[in-house]
Amino acid sequence: MSNSGATKENKKLMMGISNVSLSFGGLKALIDVSLKIYEKEILAIIGPNGAGKSCMLNIISGIYTAQQGTVEWKGKIRGKIAPHNIAKMGIARTFQNIALFRGMTALDNILTGRNLLMKRGLLSESFYMGWAKKQEIDHRKKVEEIIDFLEIQSVRKIPVARLPYGIQKRVELGRALAAEPELLLLDEPMAGMNVEEKEDMCRFVLDVNEQFGTTIVLIEHDMGVVMDISDRVAVLDYGQKIADDVPELVRSNKKVIDAYLGAA
Repeated sequence: MSNSGATKENKKLMMGISNVSLSFGGLKALIDVSLKIYEKEILAIIGPNGAGKSCMLNIISGIYTAQQGTVEWKGKIRGKIAPHNIAKMGIARTFQNIALFRGMTALDNILTGRNLLMKRGLLSESFYMGWAKKQEIDHRKKVEEIIDFLEIQSVRKIPVARLPYGIQKRVELGRALAAEPELLLLDEPMAGMNVEEKEDMCRFVLDVNEQFGTTIVLIEHDMGVVMDISDRVAVLDYGQKIADDVPELVRSNKKVIDAYLGAA
């Protein structure tokens, strides 16, 4: 389990999701789900396939807007908002299927994550003058720090299409970190990885949380990973939340065992 040691009682609420419901035609993806996300915690969302996990992540990230219920961000109700404005608020995410620019290098892919932080002036950029030059140097320095943090210095100039799967996952994480998010959403970050790659990714997720103070919400099917790194686990089943507690209590919850974990 993450050793941040903080609990709900001494953590500040970052996002409050209250009684949200989401339907696609006759399909009810989420039914009256409430969820709290506290600052600097690692929250895992688990459940069977089709339980509504990705839909909940899309509600959090603003890609979907719930038909019922409210989403509160830092104490203010958040209405429908464009995804790029969500990013400006300090929310970044990775995807279940890697979504990188495959012909670009690892460095350039991570640099695209700085896009919203770049201030543009047509004249200064045209002539590469003054602050525009300094800005690019500063952004590249930040990207190099992320590359060092993720231990991918040796592949920084290689097109991502030529990189092993586990390294591509690191690059995608790096691109999300380049936006300097307060809330990082990870959609199955360990999917398809071997044991060694999973161990590395777990270490990076914990380090992001502990060193940068980044709040993390992740969807993950590997229960060993979930129980080891999460401060709290929320469980969805058929669009409804059936549990929300520390990993030890969720693991022993009868509803969770019946719906998802199975008998030990």
